[in-house]
Amino acid sequence: MIRRARACLAGASFLFCIGPAVWAQMTGAGRVPQKAKPLPPGLKAPVVRFEDLAGRAGLTGVNVSGSETQQAYIVENTGTGVAVFDFDNDGLLDLFFVNGDRFHHREGERITHFLYHNKGGLRFEDVTAASGIAHEGWGQGVCAGDIDNDGYVDLYVGYWGQNALYRNQGDGTFRNETVERGLGTPGRRWGTGCAFLDYDHDGWLDLFAAHYLDFDPAQVPAAGEAGGCRWKGFPVVCGPMGLPPETMSLYHNEGQGRFRDVTDEAGVGGAKAAGLTVLTGDFDNDGWVDVYVTGDSTPSLLFHNLGNGKFEEMGEFLGVAYNEDGHEQSGMGTSAADYNHDGLLDIVKTNFTDDIPNLYQNFGDGSFVEVTTAAGLAVHTQFVSWGVAFLDFDQDGWKDIFIANGHVYPDIDTRHVGQTFRQPRLLYWNRRDGEFYDMSKQAGPGILARHSSRGVAPADLDNDGSLEIVVVNMHESPSLLKNFAPKGNSILIQALTADGRDAIGARLTLRTAGGTQIDEVRSGGYYQSQGDFRVHFGLGDAESADLTVRWPNGTENSYKALPANHWIVIRQGKGVVAKKPLATK
Repeated sequence: MIRRARACLAGASFLFCIGPAVWAQMTGAGRVPQKAKPLPPGLKAPVVRFEDLAGRAGLTGVNVSGSETQQAYIVENTGTGVAVFDFDNDGLLDLFFVNGDRFHHREGERITHFLYHNKGGLRFEDVTAASGIAHEGWGQGVCAGDIDNDGYVDLYVGYWGQNALYRNQGDGTFRNETVERGLGTPGRRWGTGCAFLDYDHDGWLDLFAAHYLDFDPAQVPAAGEAGGCRWKGFPVVCGPMGLPPETMSLYHNEGQGRFRDVTDEAGVGGAKAAGLTVLTGDFDNDGWVDVYVTGDSTPSLLFHNLGNGKFEEMGEFLGVAYNEDGHEQSGMGTSAADYNHDGLLDIVKTNFTDDIPNLYQNFGDGSFVEVTTAAGLAVHTQFVSWGVAFLDFDQDGWKDIFIANGHVYPDIDTRHVGQTFRQPRLLYWNRRDGEFYDMSKQAGPGILARHSSRGVAPADLDNDGSLEIVVVNMHESPSLLKNFAPKGNSILIQALTADGRDAIGARLTLRTAGGTQIDEVRSGGYYQSQGDFRVHFGLGDAESADLTVRWPNGTENSYKALPANHWIVIRQGKGVVAKKPLATK
């Protein structure tokens, strides 16, 4: 297949090589943006002001991902993810930034990942050197989960090369235990996003890992070389089309954090895609977690959990493989939420420039229909969009949407084609009527600032009841966005299994006089990243809420009159074990 791809890249089929998204941009055949819908009379948008606090917070580590000026290969532009997790169980969420690599290292350069310890008050300390987490190649995505139920959260990092499991030793250090835990794979592969999940309800976290392309720079022309690819008259990196898409991997946890590759026997190995982000969710409400994988210039995949240890790939049948016109897209990031309060998880997905995102509305049996234009999200086509998150920034009980953007070609500003490498972020307010309102231009300097961003992760980093947004910026230090505008009440729910680990896969149903919300505890998502395991619900004016937890093993418990503006910790079999007031002022 590599030889066939090389022939393609040498000029056999231009469209096949560059992919439908780039072809649409060149020919004007992409999806047409719609004018932003005005607010109905009498409806007033909330005040929002996001500011970037990363510098004063101590988040100064610079992202490395190939050349800052002229790329040679596609691995230089996919970017990296970030994980938010509490590695030392002190009640404050820490940050782990995956770093890429270069083909030609500079003299004296030492590339590292970055692990930051949260000291409180949105101040962080770089503890990478002491952590034992080594930079072992071209990093991509990351997900987190407690693989052995010892109470400490572990990390799994996707690499172009060999993915790595960094097991938390419980003393502030991590150890690479990839091979001894059964996760080592022969040969060089391009690992991207991932997610831990308990797909068979046995109480142990399994692992789903996405892969992108079968890529070997020795077999692919570099940008500018003979037989390479061109776009709008100038040389660019080749791919993703023209390079063979990869398969996904599923590892079953046999107990105590030791894994077995069950990709083929579980029905996952037959599907191929240029996979980037892994999103989990019980999309048909049958009690079994499903897996969605975004495909870049390939159909996106949805693996339906059959409940017997096997999956069936049904993305096309269920309506989430293509856009509403039946076309492949350059799918990047993805997030899930019940944005319209119908008790079903919907999906948002980001795409390449000259396209709009996808909002897939869930119709109750696990099938979806794209409602992007009707929902008011078909406003911008000039951006390359990556990380995306459903989050309730004004805490009114309705999930809003944040999108991070940034082009793939660092030198595009000099090409005079109406595109820029650094791009602003987007923020859409949920109007509660099935539509979103574009608030990007009035959302504060943190949204308006221009970067070429990739991974994002929402989390309450200072335990004040509102979510911050951590963003990876290519060739720069990251962003930490905080909303300083007034907000409604909120509640943080931390659901723990009987063993005491985060109950990944638990379904939370929250009820107030203002309505019913659902969400799940999940690993992965956004764009190759990991967010807060605690589930954040905006409550508006409500002072309390009732909660039902459906645990990963299918059992349910209900809790009445949980107080607003608290961090509630619930442990399966023990009930509410802690109520901690949030620092809301």
